[in-house]
Amino acid sequence: MSANTDAANTRGANTQGAVDLSALAGSTGSAAPQQGAARDSWTVAAAPQQLQQIVQLSAQVPVLVLIHGSDALSEQFRSTLESAVDAQKGRMVLASIDAAASPEIAQQGGKLPAVTAFLSGQAIGEFDAEAPVDQLPQVVSQILQLATQNGITGTVPPQSQRGADSAEAAEPEVPPLHLQAHEALENGDYDGALAAFEQAVREKPDDAEAKLGIAQVQLMRRTQNVDLAQVRQRAAENPDEAQAQTQVADVDVLGGHVEDAFSRLIRYIQTHAGEDRETVRKHLVELFSIVGDTDPRVAAARKKLAMALF
Repeated sequence: MSANTDAANTRGANTQGAVDLSALAGSTGSAAPQQGAARDSWTVAAAPQQLQQIVQLSAQVPVLVLIHGSDALSEQFRSTLESAVDAQKGRMVLASIDAAASPEIAQQGGKLPAVTAFLSGQAIGEFDAEAPVDQLPQVVSQILQLATQNGITGTVPPQSQRGADSAEAAEPEVPPLHLQAHEALENGDYDGALAAFEQAVREKPDDAEAKLGIAQVQLMRRTQNVDLAQVRQRAAENPDEAQAQTQVADVDVLGGHVEDAFSRLIRYIQTHAGEDRETVRKHLVELFSIVGDTDPRVAAARKKLAMALF
C-alpha cells in the first residue's frame, strides 16, 4: 500500500466532525449481535449509495471497503478483516458490500472478494482474492501505519455491535509494545516508536509487524524535515551518488509516487556495480516491505529487480 499525494497533505486529523456510520449498520455475518452482552465494532454493512458517506470518513481514519460474495473465501476475508479492524478500537473502519445485493458494484470489484483502502477520500490501494488470508491482519497494520505517516491519526465511534462470544473468540489482542509504538507515532515521537518496535522484536524475533514498524519509522525519520526541492536537485546533479538516489526514493514512497521510487532505484542497480549497487538494492528491498508484498507494484518491481540483477 502507498499513500496518495492528497493524503500526504492532510495533517492533524482528529475526531471532531467525524461521520458516525452507526445508522448504516446492519447484520454482517459474524458481526451480527448474539445472545449476551454485545461489543462495540467498527465494521458496517453498506449499500452502494452509502459509499460516498463512508469514504468521507477516511479523512479521520483509514477506511476499507470490502466487496464480498457468499463463498467460503469471502467469509474468511470478512471475518478476518472484521477482527483485525475491531482490534484497532476506532482507528480504522471496515465497510462490507454484499455482491449479490449489489451486482453493479460486484462487476466493478473484479475478482471477489476485493478490498479497496481509502485515506483522505482517495483510494490508496487494493487487493483481492489472491491475497493470502493469513496476511490480512498484517495488511491492516500496514495501512494503519501508513495513515499515521500521513497525519491520519483520529478515532471514530463504534459503527455497530458484535456478539460478546464471537468477539472474544475472534478479536486478536494488539501487543502492548505495538500500542506503545503507535501512541508514540501519534505524538511524533519517532525514537519512542522505534524503541518499542525494537523491544517487540527482541521479545519475539518472528514478529513481522514489529519488523515492518521499524522499517516504516526509519523511513519517517529519514524524511523528517527534508527539503523536497533540494533533495531532487541533489539527485539530479549527482546521478551516481547512492544516498542521493535513495533519499529521493524515500520521499517518493512517502508521497505516494511508489512506481517512480522503484524505477529510480532499479535504474541505478542496472547501471552501477560494487558496494553502492548493493546498498541501493537493500534499500529497495526495504521499501518493498514498507509498501507491502500484496501491492501489485511491488510484485512488478521485484520482477524488474531480478532482471536487473541477473
